[in-house]
Amino acid sequence: MKEQQMVEAIKARLGNDQFTYTFDTETNRLRLQHNKTERGMEIAISQVVAKYQEKQQAAIDEVVYTVQQTFAAMTQEAVEGFVGKNTIYPVVRSTSFPQKSKEGNTFLTTEHTAETRIFYALDLGNTYRLIDESMLPELALSTQQVKEAARFALGGLGTDVKRDEVAGSIFYFVNYNDGYDASRILNEKFLKQMREKIQGDMTLSVPHQDVLIIGDIRDEVGYDVLAQLTMHYFSVGMVPITSLSFVYDNGELEPIFILAKNKNTKGAKE
Repeated sequence: MKEQQMVEAIKARLGNDQFTYTFDTETNRLRLQHNKTERGMEIAISQVVAKYQEKQQAAIDEVVYTVQQTFAAMTQEAVEGFVGKNTIYPVVRSTSFPQKSKEGNTFLTTEHTAETRIFYALDLGNTYRLIDESMLPELALSTQQVKEAARFALGGLGTDVKRDEVAGSIFYFVNYNDGYDASRILNEKFLKQMREKIQGDMTLSVPHQDVLIIGDIRDEVGYDVLAQLTMHYFSVGMVPITSLSFVYDNGELEPIFILAKNKNTKGAKE
């Protein structure tokens, strides 16, 4: 399916009553604006097309669901504000992710690595809202309190993993699809527990927000497999983060640069 066809498929599912659509053919991004709230969101159509090659109709279903839940939350926010909403989680984004909202308000962030930055999200059930400075008075929280609440809530997220062995190396996947899978890379207790069971190099990958890949890399072939895995997940993620992986060593994250097949080099520690 081509990009323009995907745009038409999404518009057909969502209809024209609630949304105004603008498709930028240069960037292949579709902007939707809700006619009632006048708030909007953008969809990277190329990523949806890539996901469609693998998941077919389910890829469109996921986009439609995300759009519906996001705008439902926006509508609820306009009516009720943030009263009664107090669960906050950290979320990981690429360093290229905007640090201000569409309205120009600065998001709360914490530096993480050269590739990633930590944002903070107010959980709204089926979706969440990134917290910016303008929300603090209504939340009745300081920046520090938001970050402390997020660290506490992170420990309550599940950490079950799925195990797969490829070419002698072992890969563990955290994939709850709760919007916070990549956030588990910030759970130091969980990472230390995984380190105890890993025999080779321990690697961490957050190619998009809905997966954390933990590698037990036994040889150079394992690094090549890791590069292919992360690039695949990065290309199909709705919210891509980074195709680079990290070696986890004594609590530090060291970026891995895959130069060619069966060759890798580790960069300077963050």
